[in-house]
This record gives sequence, C-alpha cells and structure tokens, in this order.
Amino acid sequence: MQITETLSEGLKREYQVVVPAAELDAKVNARLDELKDRVRINGFRPGKVPVTHLKRMYGRSTMAEVIETTVRDANNQIVSERGYKLAAEPKVTLPTDEGAIEQLIAGKTDLNYTMALEIVPPIALGDFKSIKLNKLTADVTDAEVDEGISRIVDQNKPYTARPEGEKAAKDDRVTISFAGTIDGKPFEGGSGDDAVVLIGSNTFIPGFEDQLIGITKGETRTLNVTFPAHYMKQDLAGKAAEFVVSAKSIETPGTVTANDDFAKSLGLESIAKLREAVKDNISRQHVAMSRQKIKRALLDELDKLHKFEPPPTLVEEEFDRVWKSVLSELETERKTFADEGTTEQKAKAEYRAIAERRVRLGLVLAEIGEKNNITVTEDELSRAVMERARQFAGQEQRVWDYYRKNPQAVAALRAPIFEEKVVDFLLELAGVTESKVSREQLYKDDDSVV
Repeated sequence: MQITETLSEGLKREYQVVVPAAELDAKVNARLDELKDRVRINGFRPGKVPVTHLKRMYGRSTMAEVIETTVRDANNQIVSERGYKLAAEPKVTLPTDEGAIEQLIAGKTDLNYTMALEIVPPIALGDFKSIKLNKLTADVTDAEVDEGISRIVDQNKPYTARPEGEKAAKDDRVTISFAGTIDGKPFEGGSGDDAVVLIGSNTFIPGFEDQLIGITKGETRTLNVTFPAHYMKQDLAGKAAEFVVSAKSIETPGTVTANDDFAKSLGLESIAKLREAVKDNISRQHVAMSRQKIKRALLDELDKLHKFEPPPTLVEEEFDRVWKSVLSELETERKTFADEGTTEQKAKAEYRAIAERRVRLGLVLAEIGEKNNITVTEDELSRAVMERARQFAGQEQRVWDYYRKNPQAVAALRAPIFEEKVVDFLLELAGVTESKVSREQLYKDDDSVV
C-alpha cells in the first residue's frame, strides 16, 4: 500500500492511497479460505470446497467487503501514525466511473482513492494556577424569605363567589365564554368556553382584562382589543379584534394568614418549616447563579489563555445551530434585525465569533480532561438518566429504554457532566477569592458569552 500526502494547508490534509490489486486479491483469498470451513455446497465435503470455486461464487461480494475493510484500516493507519485528532469524519473519494468500479471489483486494477481530513490543532495548555477569580456569593435575607412566602400565599388564596349582581373588580377571577372576530370573521383560537381570567394578571391580550372590570355574572359585553405587533401568531399580529364575552361566574379572593395552619395545608409541620423550605430553595438558586457566574469568568480566562484557529468545519456546524436559533427566535417574536439595533451582516459576524469561541473552549476543555484523565463514570451517567426519568412521572421505563437504545442521547448527557468535572478541576487549581454581594449584584446581567 502506498500513501502520499497531497495537501497540507492549515488544518486540512489530503492523502492519495493506492492498494495494489495483488494485495487485494491476497486478502480476498484469505477471507475465502476462512469461509470454506463454514459454507455448505452440494458436491463438496465440508471444508473441501476449493478457493477457486468459492471465488467464482462469492468473489465479487468478498472483494467489496475487502475494499471496505481496507479503506477503513488505511484511514485509521494514516490518522494513528500521524497522531491526528479529527475535527470531522474523513471524506473518502472512491472511483465513480462504472468501468473503473467493475475493473476494481473484478480484481483487475489497483484500489486508488483519496481521503480528505480536517484535524484539530495541537493545543498548548496554559498555566491554570495563574488564573485569578472572584466568586460572588449572597446570603438569603429575611426579606427574600418573606417575598417567597408572600408569593406562595398569593398562589394559594381561596376564592369565593361574589353575591349575585356584584361587579367584577381587579384581582377577581372570572370564568368566561368568548367568541372573537377580525373584520367580522371568526379566527382560529379566537373562541373558547370556561376560560378563567384573573383580572390584573396581564396574561391575556393587553386591554382584555381591564374591560372585564365591572362585568356581572350572566352579563355579555363586547371587548375591543388589538393584538401586539410581535404576537406569536403571525397572522394575528397587530390586528384589531372584537370579542363577545359572557361572564359565567365571578369569584373574589379571600385572605390567607401565613401561620402554622397554612403551612400544614401545604403538607409542612409549621410556618417555621415553610420558611426553612423557602430559604433552602432560594439558597439553591443563589448557589446556582454563583456557579454560573464563576464558570463564565473561568471560561473568559481560558479564552484569553488559548488563542488558536479552531477547525472551520466545527465552527460552521456550531454557527449553523446558533444562527437557526436566532432566526427562529426573531420569527417567534415577530422582530427584525433592525428591531434589535443591528443588521443581518453584523449579527452574523457576532454569532460567528460566538461559535468560534464555543468550539475553541470545547476543544480546550476536552484537552484538559484528556491530559488529566477526567472521565464520566457509568454511575454518574446512571444518576443523570435517573434524574431525567424523574422528570417524566409514570414513564420512567420508557426513558430508561430510550437512553439504553440511543448512544447519541447518552453522549448528550455525558457532555455536560464532563464539562462540569473539568470546571471543578480548574477551580481547584485557580486562585479563587469570595465576595459577599447583594442579591441584585449576584443576579445582575453582564455581556459575557459562555
């Protein structure tokens, strides 16, 4: 076999591979020799079928199998001998001319093909001990717990029917039937029955809830509203509509006292236990945000330490994913690039830079993990699958079966676990200081890109 490098440009490599017909023929004969003890052919005793006879019967299919194996082995040899890490699957170009293919399958000509590669560049890892990070943390205040309790109280308020003839007011719950039209014609999704409207919740079209104030049970009135310009349904966005609404019932909220009895109604022993549960939940949220912030800062530092040209194919794939998401979001919100204060060209440049950063950091994290023997254990994967299964009550077995049968789905679970383990490893090496900040400071947005 002869291997000749025909291209070495940036991260692209190309090789011409020639395997003599005699070498292919020898492999075919060896393969047929293995088969002769297993095949049964009338007129021959087991194991006594001549290879020449087998070649007449199975030569073409065996040659096709040998060619496939030879190409795979040759490609693996090229990659392993040169120590390449591939950015994508190699592109193999075999003869396409029918005559050439026929000659090759018949064993009358050499196997001659090209293999194009895109490789991952060697990555020189930086000094992680030189990284200095500030970890923001926030204590849970009594005021936050009070806010949390207040939200729970609001969500569990009892409602009682207003006396006959009383008018609906803000914060009342009104059950309605409605029929909407645009330009006098009904539209899809424009009618309904037993719809519950909480006046003042701003969950319906702007102006809809306000026009229900003062309605009485059994009353029918006409509401005039305009769909928002960025409404999710394109065919309704910005259009004026008329709704004929009938009030079927009107309920007013009662009061709830946050005491032991209220906590017991939620399955807790006391109001103290409820406050403790709310505090624990807020604390977990703070810890998660703290982790997100320091991880983002760590990735920023890694990005500064590792500047190299990432493989174009990986960048293009990541950009395509990001760009499709951007376009989908704009379409859903009925916005344009101008609405976002930019142009399509500028947005593409921005998101391509984001894609390059993500690919580069992904390769750096993978290199760190490999160099430091960081792996994801089967137990960790099993716990991740169990956690996912818990999200689908009653369908746990289906979730287990899905991951058991889909290696790609398992890989999708493995990737974030691996990333978090590498991040933990790096945080152990970096110089990390802690700063207590307010909740507002902890949750303050920034422009960093993960």
